[in-house]
Amino acid sequence: MVSLATTLKPLSPFPSFVKQHKTSNNNAFSTYRTHTYTNSGFFKRGGAVAVPHKKYTFVGVHDAPDQVESSWGIPLSEVVVARKKRAFWQRSWNYWDVIRLVEVAGVHLLSLLAPFYLSWSAFRVFLWIVAINGICITLCYHRNLSHRSFDLPKWLEYLFAYGGLLAFQGDPIEWVSNHRYHHKHCDTQRDPHSPTQGFWFSHLAWIFDSGYIHKKCGGQENANDLVRQPFYKFLQRTILLHEMAFALLLYICGRMPFLVWGIGVANVARYHGTFLVNSVCHTWGTRAWNTPDLSKNNLWVAAITFGEGWHNNHHAFEFSARHGLEWWQVDFTWYLIKFLEAIGLATNVKLPSEAQKKTMACN
Repeated sequence: MVSLATTLKPLSPFPSFVKQHKTSNNNAFSTYRTHTYTNSGFFKRGGAVAVPHKKYTFVGVHDAPDQVESSWGIPLSEVVVARKKRAFWQRSWNYWDVIRLVEVAGVHLLSLLAPFYLSWSAFRVFLWIVAINGICITLCYHRNLSHRSFDLPKWLEYLFAYGGLLAFQGDPIEWVSNHRYHHKHCDTQRDPHSPTQGFWFSHLAWIFDSGYIHKKCGGQENANDLVRQPFYKFLQRTILLHEMAFALLLYICGRMPFLVWGIGVANVARYHGTFLVNSVCHTWGTRAWNTPDLSKNNLWVAAITFGEGWHNNHHAFEFSARHGLEWWQVDFTWYLIKFLEAIGLATNVKLPSEAQKKTMACN
């Protein structure tokens, strides 16, 4: 298992600039503003902006500033979208982009049949699948694999990772790589899914353009700790077989009701739960910590994502296994991690110290 130092340092530095938007001229941008920003005792984020939350607004663009074609504000937020318009269809679609589009569109269409196949047994299957696969995403894909916030025995890590694979959100290597790039380039033009490039882009559209992510961020070398493990490479190569086998198993067990509610409705619920963290939690909410990005804490998103909506907390202390840092901030993923620690299965559980909190506090 890689150490905290080797895992967190590549993920932590923020880009050396952000842009200040001048509302008096939508076609002009001011010069770059740079500051020195110091985070907790674990690492420093050099050259990033200590954001005065009410004064400056982050602006992200897809390419160079002279290619920006439009800018607009997202209602009821300080987020300004500034990007070059990019046609959804007028670009190069690779094999995996098409597969992802068919998959996402397919489960949405399948979910429309839910009223015609409603039964108590199908609804129970829906609840169990949403809960189990959702926890596998938040606990394993996110807090364990992406941030190494705690360690698990390999057999348990792989079990949780396989559950995450069946959530239809991609293989662990792809998910972790994209998320680490998000933290490295958060709310700049290199962020894979920032609302500064459009609210719906950050919510959904970004997943259909893997070539664009590769172009602006790079390949999956930032997830080499997973790439080196044969189990994760196997899942990456065979992900479609596992997803089809899972769908077939549900159909065999409960015919169309289980397929519609276990694959259609469950995946729609999980998709948009995860996507709300990317879009809403960088647009609306409150901030407790002085992070150089647009991350927000959002109670309603936290309630439906097992604690992931405490997103400003997470960006302030991305190494932390606990996202709901206050006693009243419900975080079911953290409760499960704490239980695993109590029975000896989760070790090296990382939490922010009081000194680190004091350094990051807004007031």
